[in-house]
Amino acid sequence: MKDRVREVLFNLLGTDVVGAVAVDPFGGTGALGFEALSRGAAAAFFGERHFPTADALRRSAVELGLGERVTVRPGDALLWARKMPEIPRGGPWIVFFSPPWDLFTSRSADLLALLAALLAAAPPGSLAVVEADDAFDPAALPEASAWQRREVPPAVLFLRSLSPAA
Repeated sequence: MKDRVREVLFNLLGTDVVGAVAVDPFGGTGALGFEALSRGAAAAFFGERHFPTADALRRSAVELGLGERVTVRPGDALLWARKMPEIPRGGPWIVFFSPPWDLFTSRSADLLALLAALLAAAPPGSLAVVEADDAFDPAALPEASAWQRREVPPAVLFLRSLSPAA
């Protein structure tokens, strides 16, 4: 996610980040989860299929003094749709769904199954954010009408609140 897109996203999320668990199945550099932690998230849970990158995420967490608040799950996050890992449930989640955009076409069914599984597993009061390009058809999103669209070129963000906190 580009810096400008990330800045707009976190401005939209505002204080909803405080106390939440940032869930980023496509961790990459960790920018989304680390930004969430810097804004008051309780924990960050990353998936990362590239094992050296997963190791780099762990090292970054330790170097930033966040080692105890960060979990890195190496491997293909698309498999989580079959067996969801144990993601902390100490508060609502903010699911950052920002995969490589080519997966929206090359692995669409797997990607959407993962998104549906994460939405089903998320605690009440959670939020979900999907980042895609303008070629993505938002009608493919689970309960498509529940998502708000925000264009932040070159990205399009789709945001959704899940069931309210009890």
